[in-house]
Amino acid sequence: MRDQTPPAFDASQARSDILGAEYVGEGTNFALFSDHATKVELCLFDETGQEELHRLTLPDMEGGVWFGYLPDILPGQVYGYRVHGPYEPENGHRFNPNKLLLDPYARELRGEIIWDDALHGYTIGEDDLSFDTRDSAPFMPKGVVVDSRFDWDTERALRTPWTDTVIYEAHVKGMTQAHPDVPEELRGTFRGLVSEPIISHLQKIGVTTVELLPIHAYANDRYLVEKDLSNYWGYSTLSFFAPHAPYLKTGQIREVKEAIRRFHKAGIEVILDVVFNHTCEGSELGQTLSFRGIDNASYYLLSDDKRHSFDTTGTGNTLNVAHPMVLRMVMDSLRYWVQSMHVDGFRFDLASTLGRETEGFERDGSFFNAIRQDPVLSGIKLIAEPWDVGDGGYQVGGYRWPFREWNDQFRDDTRAFWRRDPGMLGAISERLSGSPVQFNHSHRPATSSVNFVAAHDGFTLWDTVSYNDKHNDANGEDNRDGHGHNLSDNMGSEGPTEDAAIDTARLRRVRGMLATVFLSQGVPMILAGDELGNSQDGNNNAYCQDNAISWLDWDAARADVRDAVAALAAFRTETGLASTRFASTAEDAIEGHPVSRWLHPRGEAMQEGDWSDGEQRALGLLLEPVSGGEVLIVMNAGDDTEFALPEGEWCLRIDTARDEVACSEIISGTLPLGWQSVAALTRVVPSSGAH
Repeated sequence: MRDQTPPAFDASQARSDILGAEYVGEGTNFALFSDHATKVELCLFDETGQEELHRLTLPDMEGGVWFGYLPDILPGQVYGYRVHGPYEPENGHRFNPNKLLLDPYARELRGEIIWDDALHGYTIGEDDLSFDTRDSAPFMPKGVVVDSRFDWDTERALRTPWTDTVIYEAHVKGMTQAHPDVPEELRGTFRGLVSEPIISHLQKIGVTTVELLPIHAYANDRYLVEKDLSNYWGYSTLSFFAPHAPYLKTGQIREVKEAIRRFHKAGIEVILDVVFNHTCEGSELGQTLSFRGIDNASYYLLSDDKRHSFDTTGTGNTLNVAHPMVLRMVMDSLRYWVQSMHVDGFRFDLASTLGRETEGFERDGSFFNAIRQDPVLSGIKLIAEPWDVGDGGYQVGGYRWPFREWNDQFRDDTRAFWRRDPGMLGAISERLSGSPVQFNHSHRPATSSVNFVAAHDGFTLWDTVSYNDKHNDANGEDNRDGHGHNLSDNMGSEGPTEDAAIDTARLRRVRGMLATVFLSQGVPMILAGDELGNSQDGNNNAYCQDNAISWLDWDAARADVRDAVAALAAFRTETGLASTRFASTAEDAIEGHPVSRWLHPRGEAMQEGDWSDGEQRALGLLLEPVSGGEVLIVMNAGDDTEFALPEGEWCLRIDTARDEVACSEIISGTLPLGWQSVAALTRVVPSSGAH
C-alpha cells in the first residue's frame, strides 16, 4: 500500500440503513451485513483495482450492519472488503481476512476472476478445516462506487397486459455475435442488442417482451475455463446488482440503462432471468469470493452438520433466502433493477428453492409473501421456473398470483402430440385451454401458464425435429450431460439433410408446434432463433458453448419459419384470442368468460369415446372470445384429412401447410386439412344491407 494519509470517516453522516456503497452528497456511505463478524475492513484500490491504497476498519455496527461514511470518496472508487471472525467450519463459520471479498451490493465491477488456489479459504490439497493465508486480492474483481443519475426522458413503464404479451427468450451475446448487420464492435454487448437490425426483427415477428438470460455478473467456473469452455448461460451468479462486464463495451452500467430505454422506445419490455437460489461459490469446497467469507452461516443454507452446505439446486450451495437480511438483499436487488434500471419484470430460476422453509416448499413462504405485498414488485411481470432438484421441488401450478409459471407440461404434451404419439387429444386440449387443471384455482387468471416448446435448456425447436438423440460431445463429458427426455423425432435422418421430403416434413411440424404456442390460452414464449430454424447441432445442454453452437446463425435463417411466427402473432392480437379468464362451455356459459366447444373432424361435438381414440390425431376448438366474434382452430398431427366446418362462411387466416401461411380465403362446408398442419379461421359476419 502507498504511504498516504488515509481518509477519515465522518460519523455524523454514516448510515446503517443503506447497504452497499452509496454515493451521497460529497462522499460515499459503506455498509455491509455480517452477523457473526468481529471486524470489517474496507479496502480502497487505485482505479485499475490492482494496488490496495488503504485498509480502513468500518467504525460502527448496528444489528450486524457494519458501516461508515467517507467524505470525498467519489464515483469511480474501486473497493472490496476483508472480514474478520471465527474460522470454525464445523460451526459454519469460514471467516478469513486474507481473502478480499466482493460487496454483495456492488453496482459495477472492475477486473475479473483469475482462477488461483489463493481464492480458497482453506489450503488446496488439504481438507476444508485448514486455513489458507495467501492474499486473494490480485485474483479478485472489485466493486466500483457509481453515480446512479441517468436521464430517462420521463419515460413510463410499458405495462403490456399479459393477454398481449409475446415473450422472446434471448442471450445478450448469442443474439448478436454472428449477426452480419450488427456493427462488429457492438456484437455481444447491450449496444449490439438494441441495434436497429435486432429491434426491427423483434418488431416484425410481434415480440412485446424480451426475457434475457442472466445478465448479473457471473463466474466462469474454474473447471470450465481449464477445459477452454465457459459458463455461457450465466447461471453462476457472483453479484445480484452488477451487470456482467463483458456485455458492456465501456464497462459502465449506463449502457444497460441506455439499452432498456431503447427497448422501451421500441415498445418492447425487458425481463431479467435472475438466479437467487445459489451463487458461484459452490459447496464448502468451493472458493471464497463474497458471501462465504462475509458470513457463511447467514447467507447459505447449511446441513445439520454445519460444515457442509445444503444443496437443493445441484450447484453445491443454496442461498438462505429465509434469513431476513438475505431476503432483504434479494428484495433490494429486485427493487434496484426496477426503480433504477427500469426493467419490467423477472423470471426466477429454480423458484421452488426460494420457497423452501423448514417444512419444505411453501407457496406462502417469506420470499413470495414479501413480493406479493411489495408496492413496487407486485405490479411488474413475475415468472417462476416452478421446480428445483430437491424433494417436493416440482411445483407447476403451485404458485399464487401475481406469479406466472413456465409450463413444461405444455412443452412435453405439444411435442408428443406433434410427434404423433397416440392418445394425446385430451392432453393437447388442456394445453390449448391454458392448462386449467394446473392453474384454474386460487383466483389465478388464464394467463398463468407461460407456454413454450423450447427454451435455452434443451433442444432448440428445429433440433426437436432433426435429432432423436442428444449430441453433447463438445461439452467434454462424453455426452453424459443433458437429459434424455427430449420427445424429439428426426423424421428420417439424424441431423441436417438434403432430402427435400424430410425438410418439408420438419418445416410442417415446426410450424404446427409454433401455432400451438400462439393459439393457446396463456402467454406464448419462443426461444431466440426458433423463428429462424436455428440449430445447436443436437446439443441439448449448450450451457458452456460460447461459440457458433449457441450463437444464432442469421445467415442460415429460414424466412418460412420467421413469416409463420409473424403471422401467428398478428392473428393472436387481431382476434383478441387471449383472455384473463378461463373458458366456459356453451352449456355452462359464464358472463365475461370466453366460450369453447371441442369439435371432431366430422363437425360434431367431441364425445367421450372420441377423446380416448388413440389413433385420432385431429380436433377443432371453436372459441368465442370475450371481445366478440368466433375463432376456429383446427389441428391435425396426422395425415391429410378433411374437417367439416360449422355452418356459415369462414375466413381462412392461418394455414401452416402452405408456404404462404397468412391468407384470407373464404370457405364453407369442408376444410381440406393438410398433414401435420394447423388452420385458424374466423367467422364471416354478413354485413347488414342498406334499407
